[in-house]
Amino acid sequence: MPDRVAIVTGASRGLGKGIATGLGAAGWTVYVTGRSLGTPTESLGGTIEETAALVSARGGTGVAIACDHRHDDEVAAVFARVESDHGRLDLLVNNAFLFAPSFFSTAPFWERPLDEWEMVDVGLRSHYVAAVFAARLMAPAGRGLIVNVSSFSGRFGGGPVAYDVGKAGVERLNRATAADLARVGITTVCFWPGLIRTERTVANFTADPAVLGGAFTLDDAETPEFSGRVIAALADDADVARFHGTTVVGAELAAEVYGITDLDGSQPASLRRVYGGGPEEVGRQ
Repeated sequence: MPDRVAIVTGASRGLGKGIATGLGAAGWTVYVTGRSLGTPTESLGGTIEETAALVSARGGTGVAIACDHRHDDEVAAVFARVESDHGRLDLLVNNAFLFAPSFFSTAPFWERPLDEWEMVDVGLRSHYVAAVFAARLMAPAGRGLIVNVSSFSGRFGGGPVAYDVGKAGVERLNRATAADLARVGITTVCFWPGLIRTERTVANFTADPAVLGGAFTLDDAETPEFSGRVIAALADDADVARFHGTTVVGAELAAEVYGITDLDGSQPASLRRVYGGGPEEVGRQ
């Protein structure tokens, strides 16, 4: 199979790291971005070099590029590097996100720090900017896939106001860009993972098992690499365009379309069971 080239933004740890690793296991060349070059930016650990090394260890080729997604010139440099190295891009996974330390506060929005809005800037805005540069690189080839990571909270709420607004915006961004992208053969999808067993999730549940109001336990969580497996299958789907402009749920694609399980062989359940609904256009045949 020819070399396939992906960019996964915000891949020092957590979901981005898992997605990059899952793509590596499928043989992809994966450029991983983040601020943590050499030194973790948080006590949770994780660097882009560690993720890139794990991608390579799993059978792909990992390349770490330092990028603060608040700065458009740094984002532009990532895509320029990929163009210089390969002349093309097959897949962009828009995952970068700046987690607010006050996320789990129970205060109303007017009593919360204004800098929580950075979850929209490094989230919705950074997805838009990366999609712009990706489309410029993909359009001449007439193909490519953009995966915009959002969540059930964007449709049903449950997080801080800034978080929910940002995630809802990602879903709208996906639909709004679809017409332009279709004209040049690029597919875009909005991707909803479930509860993810990231370093942050494990730390928060260890400190307070009722951290999410008791609606979940760690037993409900998917591994971060599960989403990587699903996205790798989505990118390899010869008919991926049937999902163009829609929102898909990772657990539902895995069970109903691609026959994918988590690392331990389990079948993660869709969070529809908690939220009581989902996107109408979820990937069903």
